[in-house]
Amino acid sequence: MSDDQLVRAWRAGAEEPGTVLLDGFHALKHALRFGGDVRQVLTTDRAALRALAEELAGDVGPALDGLAAEVPEAVLKALVPRLHPTGVAALATRPTAAANRAALAGAGRPAPVVLLENPRNQGNVGAVIRLAAGFGAAGVVTTGDLDPWHPAVLRGSAGLHFATAVERLDLAELPAGPLFVLDPEGEDIRTVTVPDDALLAFGTERHGVSAELKGRADRLLAVPMQPGVSSFNLATSVAMGLFHWMSRRPPGAPLPGGR
Repeated sequence: MSDDQLVRAWRAGAEEPGTVLLDGFHALKHALRFGGDVRQVLTTDRAALRALAEELAGDVGPALDGLAAEVPEAVLKALVPRLHPTGVAALATRPTAAANRAALAGAGRPAPVVLLENPRNQGNVGAVIRLAAGFGAAGVVTTGDLDPWHPAVLRGSAGLHFATAVERLDLAELPAGPLFVLDPEGEDIRTVTVPDDALLAFGTERHGVSAELKGRADRLLAVPMQPGVSSFNLATSVAMGLFHWMSRRPPGAPLPGGR
């Protein structure tokens, strides 16, 4: 295809419902590795992209060979908000809401769901999704206006949205399971066993969780913190909560979550 044809295909694909932007090699790598529906890949240097795949992710090399098309850097910069240093971008289709809801369903769920109430920072949400994928959580649910599939969030997660279930829901739509809310007034998290089917809920760094969510909690948990320290970073708090859950599993036991 000519450059003009590739650009037209990209612009048409970007307008299709459910299309998301994968910004950079690592986001593309994880989308391919975890079965994402990658539709188009553009790169400023096809040979360099193939070499990067051979060095870091040989398992996705064959798929890249069939998808990647080379265009001048100026062309790709005109198509993406901020070109990643790896010089590659892709369009993919996000999993359907129905598929995510099924993955998040409470009955028999083998790992917790992370709930972020009204998060504000896209980079933090991406970091949380990356953590959830790494720990094998069942998924990440957000409430509020922030789109958890925004390109900046996908960049922050390195494309690991495709390794877990990520969905925006209202509080009334939360999946089933005991609700464990992180709050300074809660029990010391070290004294509590978090069940596999729990929802681990986190509020904003400034305001914490809402009164509504706190009122719905089955238990409130607190992470010990030195006096005078106002809060932990959101992603740090999630990491501590998920590590606490994981640490109660037998050493060497495989993590059961993820897609």
